[in-house]
Amino acid sequence: MIEQIASYCRQLKWGNSIVDNYQSIEAHSHEEFLLRLLEMELLNRELTRKNRCLKQAGFDVMKTFQGYSFDQVAIPASITLDEIKNASFIEKKENLILYGPVGTGKTHMATAVGVAACNRGKKVKFYRTAALVNELIDAKTKGNLSKFLKQLEKADLLICDEWGYIPLDRQGAQLLFQVVAERYEKKSVVITTNLEFGKWNGIFFDEKLTSAIIDRLVHHSHLLIFSGKSYRLEHSKIRQ
Repeated sequence: MIEQIASYCRQLKWGNSIVDNYQSIEAHSHEEFLLRLLEMELLNRELTRKNRCLKQAGFDVMKTFQGYSFDQVAIPASITLDEIKNASFIEKKENLILYGPVGTGKTHMATAVGVAACNRGKKVKFYRTAALVNELIDAKTKGNLSKFLKQLEKADLLICDEWGYIPLDRQGAQLLFQVVAERYEKKSVVITTNLEFGKWNGIFFDEKLTSAIIDRLVHHSHLLIFSGKSYRLEHSKIRQ
């Protein structure tokens, strides 16, 4: 009988969760047993979806908000701390720009926001900006740009870490603009950068393109300003 149950589950694409756990269900009626069985399957599917989202996001290192300190982060009145921590700003197609010196927790926060979004079943993609541009150029060279752009468009949240750390050539800048333009008022973006807006022209080397990118990003964005000393330097073994 167990083999037959397993066969039906495979045909229904329910996986092995029910087969492995149905015998542990305690119920006083057929209806209650069915209810617990369906609850079990829904919870299993939700967990599977979250894990898939986390895996596909491509985080360098998994980070959460547990133990994270906001003491050195200036949060604007336009967004609440809860909206940041649960990534609910994604629902409104809004963006976060995390600005401040190196080592002040920008990447940690960006990753934690991404993880929170994944836990809500949202699709997230995490890139170091230079790596994203390289992939865009490579896709264009191989004739796969359209396919790659469609993959990026599916993400509810695109995280571009280390924005502006490496200057871009004209092709890279134009491709990055294309990504930003496609997401404008459709999907959310989180950017971490140590460059103020006035210096972004040094990244793109084109005033019109720079203005166009800033215009699209800033319109629905919340600017979080980070201060303080570098966490990595403060806790380095050399310093100790």
